[in-house]
Amino acid sequence: MYEIMTAGPTQVSERVRMARSLECTNPDIDPAFYDFYKETCGLFEKALHTQAHQALVLCGEGILGLEAACASLTEPGDRVLIIDNGVFGKGFADFVKIYGGEPVAFVSDYHKPVDPAELERFLQQDDNFKYATVVHCDTPSGVLNDVEALSKILDAHGIMTVADSVAGLFGCKLDLSNSCIDILCGGSQKALSAPPGLTMVWVSGRAWKSMENRNTPIASFYCNLLNFRDYYENQWFPYTMPISDIYGLREALDAYFEMKDEIYDRHDRIAAATRAAVTKAGLKLYVTEGWAQTVTAVCVPDGITDHDILEAMKADHNIMISGCFDVLAGKVVRIGHMGENAREEKVTATLAALQASLEKLGVTIECDMAQEFCAAL
Repeated sequence: MYEIMTAGPTQVSERVRMARSLECTNPDIDPAFYDFYKETCGLFEKALHTQAHQALVLCGEGILGLEAACASLTEPGDRVLIIDNGVFGKGFADFVKIYGGEPVAFVSDYHKPVDPAELERFLQQDDNFKYATVVHCDTPSGVLNDVEALSKILDAHGIMTVADSVAGLFGCKLDLSNSCIDILCGGSQKALSAPPGLTMVWVSGRAWKSMENRNTPIASFYCNLLNFRDYYENQWFPYTMPISDIYGLREALDAYFEMKDEIYDRHDRIAAATRAAVTKAGLKLYVTEGWAQTVTAVCVPDGITDHDILEAMKADHNIMISGCFDVLAGKVVRIGHMGENAREEKVTATLAALQASLEKLGVTIECDMAQEFCAAL
């Protein structure tokens, strides 16, 4: 088995694996499971400091939450603002178009976070949008946007916010009570370090009202958030819930609460030390400012390919890191230091392996990256 140091999925702890092996009941009809699910959702609300949002766990990888948000809010002809400073930011336009909306892009530099002042100037010229989409941590580049501040600007113009924090939540701080975010989307397999397969969403009262007051039906069943609105009162889920996956997710969430006093500090320190080691080595970071605490994208040196690096890491060191795709395909490799991966010994080994792989490929490295990483912690 490879050591997984990718930008998600991440390593899964033994306690989470064991939780997934617990005996199952029938989640469709057992009242105890409805209680367990509701309690778990309540803990997700607590984790994001909100009493104004209803949290839900959906059966599907993190992309499901993004599509479900767009499916549930978008009606034919709706203008939707796509805040695009990364691959996933741009990708929201596809979901909007699928459900008949008109995506309008606000494009900014992929190397740095969205500038709130630039967004405000844009909205002063055109703010006729039902909602806007924005990404907290855009995983392909590792850029971190201040979605709390951006959502407040949008709200001042009467625009709802859908935020993707699949690669940010539980590694990068986010306080829903200090935002105007209407639908927040997360995923099980990133900093929470549960297996892939589940989406978490947090839905505001304003978003529920918008769904309920639609003029046209939601053009989906599986992506229809309204189907979950009164699951507990009705003791009915729209589909059979993946009970073992949810047991594992709950165990990962319990572990988060046990560590929450130090988990963000640990992510901060490890991310900063990773960047320090990479730059001192003479390598280039893709993002120039506004780095996420969960992933670091390193530019591929001239004369070699991302495939060369990834294969050497696997073959010689048994470690997997990530390449990239879309406009960043072949340009960067990514180290995921999130959740169970955000451990000193794991990142030390990864940086040592990356250095050995690059040197084998003829790249000059100007320091001992593992040593510099440890010194910077």
